[in-house]
Amino acid sequence: MTTRIDRRAFVVSGAAGALTLGFGLSGCATTTAVPGGTAAPEPMPDEIDAWVVVRPDETVVIRIARSEMGQGTLTGLAQLVAEELECNWARVTTEYPTPGQNLARKRVWGNFATGGSRGIRESHDYVRKGGATARLMLLQAAADAWGVPAAECSVSAGVITHTPTGRKTVYGRVAAAAGHLTPPDPAGIVLKDPSTWKIAGQRMARLDTFKKTTGAQDYGIDLTLPGMLNAAIKDCPVFGGKVKSFNAAPVMRRAGVKKVVKVGDSAVAVVAATWWAAKTALDALVIEWDYGPNAAVSQADIADLIKGGLDLSAPATSVGNSNGDAAAAISAAPRRIEAIYSYPHQNHATMEPMNATARWTAERCDVWVPTQNGEAALAAASEAAGLPQSQCEVYKLYLGGGFGRRGRSDFVTQAVLLAKSMPGTPIKLIWTREEDMQHGFYHPITSAKLTAGLDAQGNVTGLHMRISGQSILATVAPQSMRDGKDMVVYQGLNAGGAEASIGYSFPNLLIDHAMRNPHVPAGFWRGVNLNQNTIYLESFIDEIAHATGQDPLALRRKLMAQHPKHLAVLNAVAERVGWDKPAPAGVFRGLAQTMGFGSYVAACAEVSVDAEGKLKIHRIVAGTDPGHAVNPQQIEAQVEGSFVYGLSAALYGEITVKDGAVEQKNFDSYPVMRLADMPPVETIVMPSGGFWGGVGEPTIAVAAPAVLNAIFAATGKRIRALPIKDQDLRRA
Repeated sequence: MTTRIDRRAFVVSGAAGALTLGFGLSGCATTTAVPGGTAAPEPMPDEIDAWVVVRPDETVVIRIARSEMGQGTLTGLAQLVAEELECNWARVTTEYPTPGQNLARKRVWGNFATGGSRGIRESHDYVRKGGATARLMLLQAAADAWGVPAAECSVSAGVITHTPTGRKTVYGRVAAAAGHLTPPDPAGIVLKDPSTWKIAGQRMARLDTFKKTTGAQDYGIDLTLPGMLNAAIKDCPVFGGKVKSFNAAPVMRRAGVKKVVKVGDSAVAVVAATWWAAKTALDALVIEWDYGPNAAVSQADIADLIKGGLDLSAPATSVGNSNGDAAAAISAAPRRIEAIYSYPHQNHATMEPMNATARWTAERCDVWVPTQNGEAALAAASEAAGLPQSQCEVYKLYLGGGFGRRGRSDFVTQAVLLAKSMPGTPIKLIWTREEDMQHGFYHPITSAKLTAGLDAQGNVTGLHMRISGQSILATVAPQSMRDGKDMVVYQGLNAGGAEASIGYSFPNLLIDHAMRNPHVPAGFWRGVNLNQNTIYLESFIDEIAHATGQDPLALRRKLMAQHPKHLAVLNAVAERVGWDKPAPAGVFRGLAQTMGFGSYVAACAEVSVDAEGKLKIHRIVAGTDPGHAVNPQQIEAQVEGSFVYGLSAALYGEITVKDGAVEQKNFDSYPVMRLADMPPVETIVMPSGGFWGGVGEPTIAVAAPAVLNAIFAATGKRIRALPIKDQDLRRA
């Protein structure tokens, strides 16, 4: 039964003696979810949206709407709620509500999408208020039981004390009574000052560590359901191609094979009792493809397409940042410096390949999936199922890596279409690594031409940065473009703002974009456009410094005088690395800084390059100012992990095309960083307060340019095209 109630209402499960509390973003009834993304029980009378459940045994269940994919959002959000709740952290557990519940309740849990390092920074306020409201109601329930004013009561670690008498009780004993109370006005709730935090802001162990380290944690790929079958799929190797024909008869005779299914226009899948039976049968299946209009496209064709946009006589699609008259200043300057940089397509390469499990009937469709966007997955399931979203549900599972790839729902659509071919039977679809590598939504390919005008003293009088290349929004969200322009292209280059602003001031500046979209689809890749934009700008600043005989740090400081937060992080890194002191013999340093996803970051890399051109990265010092640090240990882990990801991309990451198809098929042709090559990372966490920045993505962007600038210091060679593996690093 669904009951309409006031937005401030809370719910009590009186029969069970457990309190379910929440802070509503909008008023509506709710059901509870159960841990691990499994189906939720039917709603109880008057049950509403709940962020917090307090059980009689003192277990505190905190509901988390965002996805956990290794970044620690689940623990961080739980810390914020628990901080305001004043509960016993040792008794905290978590669970996911479902996107179907969220939709039915007018999105009471807010945004389910987890990307752009927004998990905490976009939801901290309302989840903290949920915890604070619950605390006030529990205190009031205890005060009522004692017949005393609530102002005379305090709480610590879930133990409520009546200060004048010393009487005590615990949350679990008053939970049922608290649920009957009228909640306080949300507008009057005052959140704690971060300087007083005892749970948030502390180096708490992650709530999911034990299961992950023991192997007990289940991911989407591990799911089992009664009567479940397994599926493997093969899509047309060329984007834009289709299935022409196939002969299912020979593989249908194989043991365990149940069905061969055409999925959409471009894919074929085999359904079998086991995934291996499905995969080997699919390998044996003879498929004739219609490769379509892109069958002859080569990597050289794509390079020529991008190169055309760098011709300044070609019109720009949009302008991202400008002041003064850059063209006039450069033209009048006594000296000019120009460079062209390029960045390739790259795959997300998640450890867990794409997968989803679906069960379809004419009345209902259920999907179990590791997804970064539960609501988008629900919408995709509904469309593929041919059913309204109210008759569909998505159960979110732990993600074995996301990096932006699992923000898409193409694999959800495929799983539902397969399930429709066998009504009532759960079908688990798992992509092979080859399918995952060759059918992604890749980091966009771009190039940039940078031109600087310098006066006689080496000061920059004008800077023009022309970006040519792919638009992510044109592929995945054309509705978000502005008059055909993709403003996400300019991450890290914007003229101020809280998201991704440039850290330098130039008297004359023009940053524009010539959109060039090849047939290879682009997508949001961890760090997005901040990655290549930081390489372009930070490498070019380094070029200017060396060309004018200036210290790279000194030049940056001069250009950053009006950007104190950028400068503070850069200075902290320089001090920690000992920039003003000589590096060890044979070791050379490179700097980089940027601002993205709401945070200010910088890095210094120390490298050596031997006579044969072999690169060794000895050390990286990284600084980050995310405004508030919810869990410093998690921030350090994320910074370290971001350097693994960023260095993998810089050293090896390259997706290329031959005859319209992606050439790389597995980790033998798309390598990633190995432990033996990974340098130590020293992280400086320096929250300055007053804002909430992201953590998982910003520092990726400074990994490559810090190393590239150090390589130049070591060799005199300026690397302007990635990956580094393709370059000759022997000294010039």
